[in-house]
Amino acid sequence: MQFLVTANDGSDEEALSRRLAAREAHLALGDKMREEGTLLYAAAILDDHEKMIGSTMICQFESRAKLDQWLKVEPYVTGNVWQKIVVQQCKVGPSFAKVCV
Repeated sequence: MQFLVTANDGSDEEALSRRLAAREAHLALGDKMREEGTLLYAAAILDDHEKMIGSTMICQFESRAKLDQWLKVEPYVTGNVWQKIVVQQCKVGPSFAKVCV
């Protein structure tokens, strides 16, 4: 199953500091997931001043329960970076499907 995950950072003054503190571990986990075929694509969400304020990812998991297991160890979750997470099931379009297999 494929999922679109959109996660917004907190809006408090310490939000960017929390993101930067957890970023190395977040990127390392993302690299591992990409190698395993779980993370298909990811990007930081930026504000009008190009400040990181969230993340969006397209992931592939066997089930929503497996995705939820990942979220329990995701450094941006455990580091209190992401404050609002929306998960929607999706399907990568045929133009991109070969890249994501």
